[in-house]
Amino acid sequence: MDIASVILKEIEKRGSIKVADIVKATGFSRVYINRIFSKLRKARKVDLVGKTNRARYVLANPKELKKAKEKILTARRLLLNKNLSEDEVLDEIKRNSGIFENLPRNIISIADYAFTEILNNAIEHSKSGKIVVIMERTKNSVDFEIIDFGVGIFNNIMEKRGLNNRLEAIQDLLKGKQTTAPKEHTGEGIFFSSKAADRLIIQGSDKKLIFDNILDDVFVRDSKIKKGTKVKFEIRINSKTDLGKVFRDYSGDAFEFSKTKVIVDLYEMDNAYISRSQARRVLSGLEKFKTIILDFKGVETIGQAFADEVFRVWQAHHPKIKIDCQNTNENVLFMIKRALS
Repeated sequence: MDIASVILKEIEKRGSIKVADIVKATGFSRVYINRIFSKLRKARKVDLVGKTNRARYVLANPKELKKAKEKILTARRLLLNKNLSEDEVLDEIKRNSGIFENLPRNIISIADYAFTEILNNAIEHSKSGKIVVIMERTKNSVDFEIIDFGVGIFNNIMEKRGLNNRLEAIQDLLKGKQTTAPKEHTGEGIFFSSKAADRLIIQGSDKKLIFDNILDDVFVRDSKIKKGTKVKFEIRINSKTDLGKVFRDYSGDAFEFSKTKVIVDLYEMDNAYISRSQARRVLSGLEKFKTIILDFKGVETIGQAFADEVFRVWQAHHPKIKIDCQNTNENVLFMIKRALS
């Protein structure tokens, strides 16, 4: 029996199949059938869409891949918090689901920013060995939850800032741009995510902090005691919120635009550039330009995370865009070269 031919005929007939379908149809072992699928993938005849029990094989052409992905509108991942990178998690979800297919550009920007910022917080601050990520596209919205099992966001703020209770910690968080690790972060990730969301809910210990931008209000409520932190983010697909405008409303406008390039005067925006959040804010909305000029005049230094996000992560996602730097001192130049290497 030519198993490869059976597989290809079944995919053409059904549109997509699982390994279990071929095991049942042929009687061969799962290990053997997986080996045949691997050979077909290497030959670029089939491709895999989805993860775990939702994984299905389709013919390896863009039309079939797109059709299969559009049927996968939920993603659930259990992540081990070791050498974890938030941008790689997001990229994997985009590759293996249709959650981001045909979304308006402003919604993609908002979801990208909020997801990577909130997941980064869990990775670096929670002290949790595992993190659960759940993302869903409904008819009207894109929602995600990020759950860790660590110290809890409000407990962490209490401890690091010497506060008396969780309500004081919530008050501290509401001030905006607060962080328990000032040498590595600006704390602005939650701040800007809360402004861009339709609804953002932060649950830790026995409290929930709810940002509701549809009602234009903020609430604090009691909740069941929870170990760690759970953050839920919601944005309507028809939302007109523009992430760039949110940034400009709260941090000023230091952008000079032309038809093909944009000059970003960094000195007019912040005193120090250390975090990935700052890098994402600087670069938000600039993917439409062919050239980005970063003017470092008056900037004494930049952090490793900022440099890595700009010159490795963002550049890898936008390889056709040229990033030029001007007025860099030796400290800034050293960090840029380190990121590029």
